[in-house]
Amino acid sequence: QVQLVASGGGLVQAGGSLRLSCAASGLVFSSYAMGWFRQAPGEEREFVAAINWSGDYIYYGDSMKGRFTISRDNAKNTVYLQMNSLKPEDTAVYCCAASNLPSRTKYEYHYWGQGTQVTVSS
Repeated sequence: QVQLVASGGGLVQAGGSLRLSCAASGLVFSSYAMGWFRQAPGEEREFVAAINWSGDYIYYGDSMKGRFTISRDNAKNTVYLQMNSLKPEDTAVYCCAASNLPSRTKYEYHYWGQGTQVTVSS
């Protein structure tokens, strides 16, 4: 079975930082692009960041540029999301996903994890 397990979420004050991790198993990790999406209560799922298999192509959502950094370690089958200068509007469940190519569109992703909760207090 393919599993994508996200961790690292929690409660943080505005202006603080968190580093999320997503550990993959059941697939050839280095063959996949990886993405992060988030969803707040009552809101649609929103694109956060994506990275191709080698890390040479990286994309971010507009509100994440300059604050978030996506990276991956293929030797550890893990993709990361470093989040700095967090704002209350960043509060959401953050999920990682796998696709053939990096994409801003959720429909392009084949596998999804359950996600980890990030809460930013004012």
